[in-house]
Amino acid sequence: MQYPIHTLTQLRPILQGFRKSRGLTQANMAAYLGVRQQTYAELEANPATASVERLFKALRVLGVEMVLSPALDMQVQPEPVQETSPVSLPANKAARKTTTTERPKQLAGDKASRPARKTTKAQREDW
Repeated sequence: MQYPIHTLTQLRPILQGFRKSRGLTQANMAAYLGVRQQTYAELEANPATASVERLFKALRVLGVEMVLSPALDMQVQPEPVQETSPVSLPANKAARKTTTTERPKQLAGDKASRPARKTTKAQREDW
């Protein structure tokens, strides 16, 4: 059976329904996901605030897949994207010099230059 979702508020009862139909408690779901029960309860209570990755992990545990399809009542077709030519900068902006106040972009893997993060009890679980 398919359950079309038109608003984010519809996710909560659908997640609860799939969980209960599988005979799982929130604690069971949390154990499968490797998080605390309270963490899963937050996801189920407000799934609109969860990341897509977390939502997909929960759906995978429930044995549910997400299918996207065009709406049947969609009457307005999107306009085709028009290709544009690249915009050239004026000579004074193209020849701009780097000043000493500008910093180079930090590389994602450059941990030595990043300050260490402090962990707190209130920090969210990373799952």
